[in-house]
Amino acid sequence: MQNRIKGKMRSLLSHPLITPIALASLILFVCSSIRHGLFHSTAYDLSHFDQAIYLISQGKPAIVSLIDYHFLGSHGDWILYLLALPYKIYPDVHWLFFIQAIALSCAALPLWYLAKDAGLQEKQSSAIVWVYLLYPLIFNINLFDFHPSVLAIPLIFGAVLAARRGKMKWFILAIILILGCRAALSLTIIGMGVWLFVFEKRRKCGAIALLLGIFWLIFATQVIIPTFRPEGVEALGRYDTFGDSIPEILLNLFLKPHLVLKSLFTPANLEYLLLLLAPIIWGLSFLHLQPLIAAIPDFALNLLTDYPPHKDLLHQYSIPIVPFLMLCLIASIAAKKSWFQQPKGMIIWSLIGFVSLAKFGYFGGRYLQTLGTWQATREAISLVQNETSLLTSAQIAPHLSHRSLLKLIVDNEERDPTQFDSVLINVPHPGWNSNPELAGSFVERLKAAPGFTLKYNRDGVFLFEKKE
Repeated sequence: MQNRIKGKMRSLLSHPLITPIALASLILFVCSSIRHGLFHSTAYDLSHFDQAIYLISQGKPAIVSLIDYHFLGSHGDWILYLLALPYKIYPDVHWLFFIQAIALSCAALPLWYLAKDAGLQEKQSSAIVWVYLLYPLIFNINLFDFHPSVLAIPLIFGAVLAARRGKMKWFILAIILILGCRAALSLTIIGMGVWLFVFEKRRKCGAIALLLGIFWLIFATQVIIPTFRPEGVEALGRYDTFGDSIPEILLNLFLKPHLVLKSLFTPANLEYLLLLLAPIIWGLSFLHLQPLIAAIPDFALNLLTDYPPHKDLLHQYSIPIVPFLMLCLIASIAAKKSWFQQPKGMIIWSLIGFVSLAKFGYFGGRYLQTLGTWQATREAISLVQNETSLLTSAQIAPHLSHRSLLKLIVDNEERDPTQFDSVLINVPHPGWNSNPELAGSFVERLKAAPGFTLKYNRDGVFLFEKKE
C-alpha cells in the first residue's frame, strides 16, 4: 500500500501539468491578495461570503448583515458550509483567495484528460490548458473578490470527464457539488443533462443531470430561498420584462417571442458575444458547437437582461459557459476544423487575447490610487476591536468582516451611527456607492455627536468609537 501511494505521488509530481497549475495558482493567489491588500476588494461580494463563512465556522447564525438575512436566501449556495472548515483552523479571508486560485488552476487537469480522450496529441492537450489559463475571464474573475460559482469550473470539467468515462459515482458527486455552488447553476446542469442525453448519447448521466437540476431549481427557488428571504429570488428583477416569478418568466419566453427577440438583438449583446468569443474564435467550428447546448441557459440569463455585469469579462455570470467553450475547442481540433492545429498558433492567439482583455493593467493604475491613505487605513483597521459592531466603507469592510454586525456608508441609505460601536471612514476614498462629500459630512456629524470619540485621524481616515 505504501509503495502504491509513493508511486501515485511520483506520477502526480511528474505530470506535465504540475508546473502550469502550480504557477497559475501562485499568480492568481498573489494577484487577488495584492488587490485586497491595496483596499480594492469590495463588500459586495467579498464581505458577503467572508462574513457568512466566518459565522458558520463560529457556530453562529449565518446572517449576512449587509443584506439582513441568512446567506442561503441569496443564492442557496450551501457549499459555504464546506468552505467554513479551514476557517475553523484559522479564520482568514485569504483562504477564499487560495481556494479560488486552486479551483481555477486545477480545472486544467480534467480539461487535459478530456483533450487526451478526444484524441488530441499531448502537445495539443497542453496547449488547450494554456488557452484556458490565458482566457481573460479566468484572470479577471479571480480579481473580482470571491464567488462560490467559480468552484463549479473544475467540477463541470470533472462531471463531463466522469460521464464520458462511465464513472457514475464521480459524476453524481460532481453534479451535487456544482448545485451547491449557486442555485442558478441548476440551469447549467439541466442544459448539461440535455446535451449528454441527446447529443453525447450518455442517457443515464443525462437523465440524472436533468432530474437533479430540475429538482434543485424548484427546491432552491421555491423552498430554500423564500424560507430565508421571503421576497424570493433577488435576481428576478433583472428579468421583469418577462414576468414577476420564475414560472411566469419561463412561460412568457415561449408565449411572447417578440419580447425575447427585442432583448436578444441589442448592441450590448453583440459586444458581449464578441468579448466572450474573440479569445477562442480560432477554434470554433459551426459543426462542433454541440457542447454549447449545455450553456444555452447561461447564455439566456446573460442575453435576456440589460444588467451590465452580465455582459462583460469581469463578473461571474459567464463562468459556467467557459467549460463548454473549451469542449468546443477540443472537438474542433480533434476534427481538424480549427484555424490552428499547432500549439504555437493557439498559444500566441491566446496571449494576444489575454493582453487585450485581461485586467492586469489595473495593478499599474487603478489599484494604486489609494496608496495615499494606505498606511493610515491599515493603522485604523488595527485599532478596531474584534466582534464589535462596525459601520464603514465598502473597500474597508472586507478587512473587518469577522463580526455579526457590519454595515456600509452609502449614499442612498440613512445610517444611525448610534447603532454601532465603531465607525471607520476613509474620506478621500469612500468606496462603492459613496462619495467624498457624503463621507466628509458624515465625519462632521460624528465629530459633533456627544456619544462618540475620535480615536484615530490621519490622511483623511477617521475612526470613531462609541463612548462607554
